[in-house]
Amino acid sequence: MDTLAYQPENCWTHYTSSQERVAMDGTAQEYLDFLSQCKTERETIAWLVDQAQQVGFSENLSADQVMISWRSKALVLVRRGRAPLSQGLRLITAHADTPHLDLKQHPLHEECQVALLKTHYYGGIKKYQWLARPLAVHGVVVRKDGQVVPVCVGEAESDPVFTVLDLLPHLSRKQREEVVDKAFVGEKLNVAVGHEPLDAEGQDRIQALVLKLLHSAYGIQEEDLFSAELQVVPAGKARFVGLDRSLLGGYGQDDRLCVFAAWRAFMNAPISEHAQVLVVWDKEEIGSDGATGAKSRFMEYALADLVDHWEPTSKLRHVLQRTKAISADVHAPMDPDYQDVHDKHNAALLGFGPVFSKFTGHGGKYGASEADAEYVAWFRNILAGENIPWQMAEMGKVDEGGGGTVAKDLAVYGMEIIDFGPGVLSMHSPFEISSKADLYATIKAYGAFFCS
Repeated sequence: MDTLAYQPENCWTHYTSSQERVAMDGTAQEYLDFLSQCKTERETIAWLVDQAQQVGFSENLSADQVMISWRSKALVLVRRGRAPLSQGLRLITAHADTPHLDLKQHPLHEECQVALLKTHYYGGIKKYQWLARPLAVHGVVVRKDGQVVPVCVGEAESDPVFTVLDLLPHLSRKQREEVVDKAFVGEKLNVAVGHEPLDAEGQDRIQALVLKLLHSAYGIQEEDLFSAELQVVPAGKARFVGLDRSLLGGYGQDDRLCVFAAWRAFMNAPISEHAQVLVVWDKEEIGSDGATGAKSRFMEYALADLVDHWEPTSKLRHVLQRTKAISADVHAPMDPDYQDVHDKHNAALLGFGPVFSKFTGHGGKYGASEADAEYVAWFRNILAGENIPWQMAEMGKVDEGGGGTVAKDLAVYGMEIIDFGPGVLSMHSPFEISSKADLYATIKAYGAFFCS
């Protein structure tokens, strides 16, 4: 009777050969390099476009490998299959945006002999995690003449870094008595950028020196900051974590862990029966709104253009209704120090492979997309055929909170879709943690899906 019970399989005991462990280590290092380099949506999309171009993807809609990018923040990659588009696609979608601090429209000011940049946080952060740590500034400034000036300060060894100042414990008695949301105020997430005054008379001399340095380095004036997209992110490289180097630590793993895994699987996949599609979005962390989020018409328009070129007699609605899809987003495995917020019978564990989330949302499944039982069974069979470890779980206890993904935004087209991705601990923090073994298994799982 024991064989009738379900038992998830640990990836570490599944992938034991020396060849698999070497491949796992190489993949992990490649991922850490990607994570260290791609800290904004623009950087991530630029990296993906460059990689795609190197293997023959182009914007020629008549080609067999097509690349369609949108406003430097969203991307569709498509590889033609043997079957007509009217039989549906194999589509994986992930998001490139991550929680961070954005500069305000009038960011630069001076207080108490320190030049500061005012910020507005983006996405669901715990504000106290961004205090008293090294920070970098990434992004672009667009001048009035249309010139795009890239900015990246705080990553090179010779670069200075920035920081948000924190209140010393000697004077924080009142702060300690507050609840967290009131103790740490968004308006106080100001980034220290200077202290030396310009050799001139008058007020705001420290601010004036900062402007002079910006003009010297980038040829910009204060007004140019109005047309800038500058993000404050944690400085430094992603790293192996633990004496056994089994964990992967770094900023932005929600959801660049899935971006990398899906991209690697897509690039490894041979031409298959169905056309293979990888979609990378922006704005998931704030509801997927806007021109580059999953609620936009970007994917719909891109695929409509593709259908017009590849198969003009087919209707896009039929293509989408017959599509099988993955919402590739990370999951919340059981945290060893906060096990009480999880239902242990329905919780994922780090190292046991990618996680199916049959439904998302919160409370009584509000804001949820729920996969059909038939689709779950079909997907289970695909993974069983390739002998790939996986697990099924919910994200926490029913009344503890919850979360949403882009699955519901693609489900409106009638396609079959399920959330499926590896676990991440310390999610939304400046230093998230994932498993080297989960990354390896997830790439294999996404590859099996693309070839199904």
